[in-house]
Amino acid sequence: MPAPGEVARAAEFIQQGKLVAFPTETVYGLGANAFDPVAVARIYEAKERPVSSPLIVHVSDDAMARSVVSAWPDTAQRLAARFWPGPLTLVLPKSEIVPDLVTAGLPSVGVRVPAHPLALELIHAAGVPIAAPSANRFSEVSPTTAEHVRMGLGDRVDMILDGGPCEVGIESTIVSLLGLKPAILRPGMITQRELENAAQVLFQSCPGSVNVSLAPGLHPRHYAPHTRIYLLDPDQTLPLGRGWILELPAEPEAFAALLYAELHRADEGGYDWIGIFKPPDRPEWAGILDRLQRASHR
Repeated sequence: MPAPGEVARAAEFIQQGKLVAFPTETVYGLGANAFDPVAVARIYEAKERPVSSPLIVHVSDDAMARSVVSAWPDTAQRLAARFWPGPLTLVLPKSEIVPDLVTAGLPSVGVRVPAHPLALELIHAAGVPIAAPSANRFSEVSPTTAEHVRMGLGDRVDMILDGGPCEVGIESTIVSLLGLKPAILRPGMITQRELENAAQVLFQSCPGSVNVSLAPGLHPRHYAPHTRIYLLDPDQTLPLGRGWILELPAEPEAFAALLYAELHRADEGGYDWIGIFKPPDRPEWAGILDRLQRASHR
């Protein structure tokens, strides 16, 4: 955990337009003042991220969320009441005070309250919403420890708050509230049934191929290590060369919590390929399957 005064120093860095990597319950984020377009531009530069890929704005509570959106429907209130703080991002019409660079020019913004004490303390101390994608180079494996951030970004970040390993392990579920019915743009560890029960409305089905500019993490190849990944069936012939088959837990929550850390570890081993046995195609595995399919995309 950070030494005393580290969060206050990180908050000062945010206020000064610098970049701070910080832990959330999902993955580590690379944060900047969401109201400072110059600081936000540094995020894109550090990550080598295309400016057509919008950022998620992290806020401390519902009130701060409403300050960055121009509409707050009943569905947003129900979902926020049930899942915030937590791994759920809501896409809503944006307020004019949010720079266009944050939203990749879209009239909407993704917003969430992270469920990590250090993240919330940082946002409170900074006094501003924090725009933060994952703290890694674009399309590579997301970081779930401070060491992953150091390995991936090095001196491209001004400060790293070390909060230990992330508990959830994969990125948030992203829900669009822009249409007549809510829609999941990116699956995560919250299932559609859980969302529908909380929202008290049915969700529309999203097409298999969603416009990659609508939300983060939608590019066909994403979350990928440098080593080639194969999703394996039980009776599949293994690829040629020296490989590493990841052995991960059978429960989705435990699997997700370890996935990126294991991918980082395997990627450092100099293998020709990494194998992962394909999880079951069930709702509770949807977010994990999404990450694995993108990571193994050719």
